[in-house]
Amino acid sequence: MPEHKGACHCGAVTFAFKAPSILTMTQCNCSVCSLSAYEHVFVPEDDFTLLTGAQDLTEYRFGSKAAIHLFCRHCGVKAFYRPRSHPDKYSVNFRAITPGTLTISKVFPFDGKNWARNIQALREQT
Repeated sequence: MPEHKGACHCGAVTFAFKAPSILTMTQCNCSVCSLSAYEHVFVPEDDFTLLTGAQDLTEYRFGSKAAIHLFCRHCGVKAFYRPRSHPDKYSVNFRAITPGTLTISKVFPFDGKNWARNIQALREQT
């Protein structure tokens, strides 16, 4: 499988992951995703590698406290995080992936404002 790379805005936090060249993306309308324009690409934990910046990440949790939102403490960008919806995966922000290696075949909208009612459908799609 090809390797894809990405980073936060300032470059302190860098990562890589292995995945096919064509993937699906999820757009969520919950409060955090909407405010940050986050676009989810779900990656299995074993295929994700944090290359640099572990010490530059700061954590934020809200609501159920299950999702581990990780932000660069320098530039504030959330390039990836541990989602509540997929606890065995990372959610990588498509906007933080270096362009050129990944194509999105389909975008799945997710009604995260009504998370509990819609989570099963999201898990089946991704």
